[in-house]
Amino acid sequence: ATMSCSIVAKKRGLKVAHLIAGTRSFDMNMPREVNRTIVDAISDYLFTAGMVANRNLNQEGMIPDYIHYVGNILIDTVRYNRHRLLQPVWFSSMGLEKKGYLLLTLNRHDLLDKKQVLSALMQTVVDKSCGMPIIAPLHPYVQKAIKALEIDAPHLHILPPQSYLHFGYLINNAKGIVTDSGNIAEEATFLDVPCITLNSYAEHPETWRIGTNELVNEDPVVLATMLERLMHEEWKHTTLPDRWDGRTAERIVQTLINGELK
Repeated sequence: ATMSCSIVAKKRGLKVAHLIAGTRSFDMNMPREVNRTIVDAISDYLFTAGMVANRNLNQEGMIPDYIHYVGNILIDTVRYNRHRLLQPVWFSSMGLEKKGYLLLTLNRHDLLDKKQVLSALMQTVVDKSCGMPIIAPLHPYVQKAIKALEIDAPHLHILPPQSYLHFGYLINNAKGIVTDSGNIAEEATFLDVPCITLNSYAEHPETWRIGTNELVNEDPVVLATMLERLMHEEWKHTTLPDRWDGRTAERIVQTLINGELK
């Protein structure tokens, strides 16, 4: 939708602004990598979340005046809602306590298709959690893939997807997170919650360079090491990336206003 709308807007003579411009996985087999590369190439405003994104755009020959380092717009939402988060009604009835559970999320279809890899990763999470509850809000297609593994783990609780405020509460109060989502790693960095990402890259490297995130790819051995570190309270604390302060929208609006005045 982002790519198609951008192309239509450009052909109608309208200006295009791309939020989170310059993020790259460098895997052109990913549809969204192709899409965002196209959008960046035709945008009039390239709003970036970090200096790595700036560098990517510069290396691709984008016009420097089009690039605006404004910060991560996702953090604006987290900052605004941080004090509005809601405890799910089932939280207490399940006997959960703050910082007393692990949060597990999975979404990537390519990982779910690798049944042996997925089984090894899931078994590692179960084994290294030391009996601590594992809360896993999952979409139906992910639930089906996990249940098909037939893992014996009474402390693994598979739940339906949660609302934004409920899920934000689970992130904010988890002892740690295991995920394949870059967005969750960004939220965890802002909230200073330990995060393990089942991927070989992060679209915002700030999450693992100075944030709370660690990349383990799809390696159960590395995952086990990180979970042991997490369970033994040996995790790094976050250093908030520059301009991830929840005021990105203000910078974007100001940039647009200044652009119209020229």
